[in-house]
Amino acid sequence: MLSIINSMSLNGLEGYLVEVQVDVSNGLPYWEIVGLPDVSVKESKERVKTAIRNSNFEFLSKRIIINLAPVDTKKEGPLFDLPIAIAILINLGYIQKKDYSKNVFLGALSLDGSIKSINGVLPMCIDAKKLGIKKIIVPYENIKEASIVSGIEIIGAKNLEEVVQYLNSQKEIKSQTIKTEKLLENTNIYDVDFAEVKGQENVKRALEIAAAGSHNCIMVGIPRVR
Repeated sequence: MLSIINSMSLNGLEGYLVEVQVDVSNGLPYWEIVGLPDVSVKESKERVKTAIRNSNFEFLSKRIIINLAPVDTKKEGPLFDLPIAIAILINLGYIQKKDYSKNVFLGALSLDGSIKSINGVLPMCIDAKKLGIKKIIVPYENIKEASIVSGIEIIGAKNLEEVVQYLNSQKEIKSQTIKTEKLLENTNIYDVDFAEVKGQENVKRALEIAAAGSHNCIMVGIPRVR
């Protein structure tokens, strides 16, 4: 049986929709991921299998084919663990088969079934909203970052079993939103700004990059020649 669950990925700083297509059938044990996955995506096989078992779901040996579409873009990172696990559990009958076309699932799985934080949640949520997605399930650790995006339902989950219970309407998880004004309450306000510096665009750009990456920076003056 085929199940399709939506996820997201990044192309630079722009998010795009990824269809996680999972087909589970009887036969000799087999697991294949296609759609230009990198090493961390291919390693999801063992993470997902173990997380499902440790979340109290029976997972017998099956023939599993996973396609990450579109197939012409490279998929990176462990964020597809959760959508892969959800699609498999739908196939196995542990999750009610509903219309999840307006939902997006993001999250890396630990071996005990807990959902770990991922990078790039904010830009993915922003672009998911633009694509008409209504609900995003993210790791609980990423809930504050994701909740900055208004007008979309953000659900923070701690583990795989909790997500299954939520999708089966056995547990309620309230959506969270954060007002951007609160994020600015503890922001330092300075009397000077780069906007007051005329010219020196290359220097200002270098300092901005250093500050954004928390890198050290040394300013060396050039002595005047008399």
